[in-house]
Amino acid sequence: MLRIIGIDPGSRFTGVGVIDTHNQKIQHVHHETVKCGDGDFPDRLKTIFVAVNELIKQYQPNEMAIETVFMAKNANAALKLGQARGAAICATVVNDIMVHEYAPKAIKQAVVGKGGADKAQVQYMVKLLLNMTEVVQNDAADGLAVAICHANNRWAQQRLVANNTSNWRKF
Repeated sequence: MLRIIGIDPGSRFTGVGVIDTHNQKIQHVHHETVKCGDGDFPDRLKTIFVAVNELIKQYQPNEMAIETVFMAKNANAALKLGQARGAAICATVVNDIMVHEYAPKAIKQAVVGKGGADKAQVQYMVKLLLNMTEVVQNDAADGLAVAICHANNRWAQQRLVANNTSNWRKF
C-alpha cells in the first residue's frame, strides 16, 4: 500500500488530499482546505508549512504530489503561488518524503480525461473516483486530484517497467 498526500498550493487557500493506493485501487483517507487568512504574507507561508508538516506527521504519507505553477496573467500572483509551493515542499522534504510535481493540465487529464476541465468537473470526478458521498470543497478536491494523478502516473510507470522487462525476457 502507498499513501500519497496531494497539495494544491495557494497563498490564501491550500487544498490537501490524502489517499491510499494498492493494486490500482484508490481510497480516500483525508481532505481539507488550509485557510491561510489575510495576514502578512510570511505568516500565510508559515501557516502552510505548519499545516502540511502536521498533516504529514498525522497521516504519514510515503510520497507527496504537488501542482506546478501555471503562468498567471499577474506575475506577482505567480510569484506568491511559487512561494506557497515552496512552503509545502519544504514541509515535505524536512520529513524525508519524495516530492512529485504535475502540471495543472496533466492533473485534469488524469482525473477528468481532458486537460481543460473546469473546477466543477474535477470536483465531480474526485467524488466519483473516491466513492465519496459528500461534496468536496474546490481546493480540497484539487488536492485529492493531485494525489489521484500521482497514483495514476505510478501505475502507468509500473506497467511500462513490467512490460519492458517481460518483453526483453521473451527476446
